[in-house]
Amino acid sequence: MIKVLLELFALYMLYKLIFDFIIPIYNTTKQVKQKVNEMQRNMNEQANQQQHNQFTGPTKDTSPKPKSDDYIEFEEVKQ
Repeated sequence: MIKVLLELFALYMLYKLIFDFIIPIYNTTKQVKQKVNEMQRNMNEQANQQQHNQFTGPTKDTSPKPKSDDYIEFEEVKQ
């Protein structure tokens, strides 16, 4: 009787080990590997795009330029 209970307990512990520990770790590892590969692919695409932009010439600067009326020199500020 005790031998059967110990065998059932061992099978239960093996089941819990496999389905609650090993399989989730395998799935997580697979997801992390996919995300790392996706990030690497995106970085390579960005690097290729930047290299392509360097060879095609300068790009237009779309940043707004400050107006000369908006700038106050440090010496003009009085309290």
